[in-house]
Amino acid sequence: MKQKSLMQQALGEQWHKLPQALKNHYRVNEQGENSAEGKLNIYYPWFMQLPLTFMRLFGALVNRRGKNLDTKVSKTMKGDSEYWHRIIEFPNGKQINFNSIFVTNGHNEFIEYINSVLGLKMTAFVEDNKLRYESNGYVLKLGKLKIPIPEWLALGHASIVEWEYDKNDPQTFAMDFRIKHPLFGEVFCYEGKFITQLETESK
Repeated sequence: MKQKSLMQQALGEQWHKLPQALKNHYRVNEQGENSAEGKLNIYYPWFMQLPLTFMRLFGALVNRRGKNLDTKVSKTMKGDSEYWHRIIEFPNGKQINFNSIFVTNGHNEFIEYINSVLGLKMTAFVEDNKLRYESNGYVLKLGKLKIPIPEWLALGHASIVEWEYDKNDPQTFAMDFRIKHPLFGEVFCYEGKFITQLETESK
């Protein structure tokens, strides 16, 4: 039986509403793998430099701005978890790795863990031919205990939108990820265009 990605499991019947480019992005092969390559733009305000540099010590986000950065994203299913590995290359040749682990409890809900203890809770849904994620708080995981953290006590509310770049191109998609704090406004953004690398089905 062919393995389903976490997104297929979480979206349920909504999966069939996705455009083909997004299905191909989230579908996994028999080894539970998929990958994409593209260009990424990273923005954030000056006052976030120190907080983001501190957060990088714990594996969170990226603490360098840039435009048209070569980026590779690979995903691997292992059991009930999906491992994301992102490699972002800057003009001087330096690379930043940004890794995370996705888990789902079904019902369109995810937690993305950026390390062994800190996660972002999100809900995914299909709207206007686009895939959208909206965050609903953060999680501090201590053993089997999950302590909720309100968004205003952390970076803020995260929103992700993904869409097909060209309806005639089933491999290319675009994405936009933003975090907005209720007091400080938009504190982080990255957006770009990617091409799914693995052979995928057209259904």
